[in-house]
Amino acid sequence: MKLASLICTTSVIAMGLTAAQAAAQGAPPSANPLHYVVYLLSNPVGGMITQGTSINVENETAGFGTLPGNSVMHAVYWRHGLAGRDLGTLGGPNSAVAWPNRNDRGVIAGVSETAKAQPNGETWSCAAAVFFLAPPTGNVCVGFRWESGHMTALPTLGGDNGFATGINNAGQIVGWAETPVHDSSCISPQVLQFEAVLWGPKSNQLQPLAPYPGDPDSAATAINNEGQAVGISGLCGNAVGGASAVHMVLWENNKVTSLPTLGGGYWNTPMDINENGDVTGFSDLPGDSAAAPNFNAFLWTRKNGTINLGTLSGDNVSEALGINDQDRVVGVSYPSGHAFIWQNGKMTDLNSLVPRGTSVILTDAQDINDDGVITGQAQAKNGSTLYAFVAIPKLK
Repeated sequence: MKLASLICTTSVIAMGLTAAQAAAQGAPPSANPLHYVVYLLSNPVGGMITQGTSINVENETAGFGTLPGNSVMHAVYWRHGLAGRDLGTLGGPNSAVAWPNRNDRGVIAGVSETAKAQPNGETWSCAAAVFFLAPPTGNVCVGFRWESGHMTALPTLGGDNGFATGINNAGQIVGWAETPVHDSSCISPQVLQFEAVLWGPKSNQLQPLAPYPGDPDSAATAINNEGQAVGISGLCGNAVGGASAVHMVLWENNKVTSLPTLGGGYWNTPMDINENGDVTGFSDLPGDSAAAPNFNAFLWTRKNGTINLGTLSGDNVSEALGINDQDRVVGVSYPSGHAFIWQNGKMTDLNSLVPRGTSVILTDAQDINDDGVITGQAQAKNGSTLYAFVAIPKLK
């Protein structure tokens, strides 16, 4: 498929990122970009789907790309806008970087299937929430740490599976991992209890993060460079949101604190935390159920508490996915399926801020760095191909 004029050579992308970084650094934190220039990233593994999920201050982007046939995906790393690199797997078919990482030193956290079959017949969080393009493979999935061309498996808490989300500059990784305990609050095929985990910074260093008092299970979703981590706490459920996310929690100074929700009982999920300790994600409204979510994007700060960021016009559901240190929040709004940016109290469709004639629709914005550069996924207007993108802010 021939890409439209939006596609640039990798050298042009690299120059564009450098120019954007210089421009953004000279702008006051309160300045709102008037528009963005969008660049699409190549797929080094040959399929028709790529996704950008993480972008650091060096404009290094990570995510995933599908192989030909689009039923298998590999974690991918794009460095300074250059052609993407396949990070490989831990022996199984699939891998991905699924969450924003906060590491500026080229170290990446993600999830990968192994060659081992699931001993308990579980599908686990990876298959249900990340490797969604084909039926579950039946392989064990664990978190990984990738550095200098090497992917290393992260240990579990004695169970079969794990999941790594975020990493900071100290090399601390958060996520969740199974214990050997058969948890009665699990919903089949999930069997084993899981707990939030902090790995590192030393090799094979592992620390469970306690769930909120009274909850049997927990999962950590993000960590900042101050060592503050956020995540969910609740029942085992099916290890994907829902009843597993009864409480939104913050771990700091070896204590777990419940953050106020938007009033619903389920799907209360922090997705990212910035260096100021401000948290964003999505939370259900009153009237929800585990099977019927109605979440909206939120921003929590110590000063203002939990604020509902709303949705794009005509939509009723939204997810905030990434936040930078200026409290600019990015995410996706449904049912339009459009990416948004929230800044200075207003949510804006990111598609309204790109040049007229842009050949793609920005369908989700997953992360934003402190220079205001955004990554996510876009769909071709004249086809079904899905692209990882970076959107460069232009103030003039």
